[in-house]
Amino acid sequence: MTHTNEPWHRRMLENRAGLFAALTTVAISVGGLVEIAPMYAIPVDPAAAQAAPYTPLETVGRDIYVREGCYNCHSQMVRPMHAETLRYGPWTRAWEYQWDRPFQLGSRRIGPDLQRQGGKYPDAWHWEHLKDPRATSPGSIMPAYSWLLEDKVDPADAAASVQALAALGHPYADTSEAAVTAQMNAQGGEIVARLATTNIAAEPDVEAVALIAYLQRLGVDGKRALEAK
Repeated sequence: MTHTNEPWHRRMLENRAGLFAALTTVAISVGGLVEIAPMYAIPVDPAAAQAAPYTPLETVGRDIYVREGCYNCHSQMVRPMHAETLRYGPWTRAWEYQWDRPFQLGSRRIGPDLQRQGGKYPDAWHWEHLKDPRATSPGSIMPAYSWLLEDKVDPADAAASVQALAALGHPYADTSEAAVTAQMNAQGGEIVARLATTNIAAEPDVEAVALIAYLQRLGVDGKRALEAK
């Protein structure tokens, strides 16, 4: 039975599967083109060249950050609003995420935004914060991550992470396990030495040191580039 009172879109489009599929494909293609084309048309900000990939130790720290679900409570995106920039610093530019795979924008803020965390506090503050968040931030609801102060980084796992990023185009010169371990020990040793000045005894290969390295790197390149303009 033919329903002559059917809406035109049902008679002309929805009842014609081939035509409807073709028009839907065209609409999606046009919409995608409108979204993607500007990314290639807008010149790249020269400041983007100052953003460097994470070191092996910072890469491990980032893996720990993701593993522990830190992104569930902390964002990494300063929005271009006066209240945001007053508290967190310059608003985030897209090129600052060029070495993040995947980026850690976060979905909400139970804790503060961490985009400009690097250099805000000394290494000892982060160590004590992981050990007991209330010791550095009274009233914090963040759980303690005391196991990170004892658990060791797996060199093979660290090398695998660096090798995976190198395969995606990150410019690492040597991704062998020996080279990655040496670089991690060198940077970890620097953090351990700074911790020692506050009577904190730590080992360079514990996960807390790697996480501190990552947190101290967040936003540093971007902030430096933006403030130099």
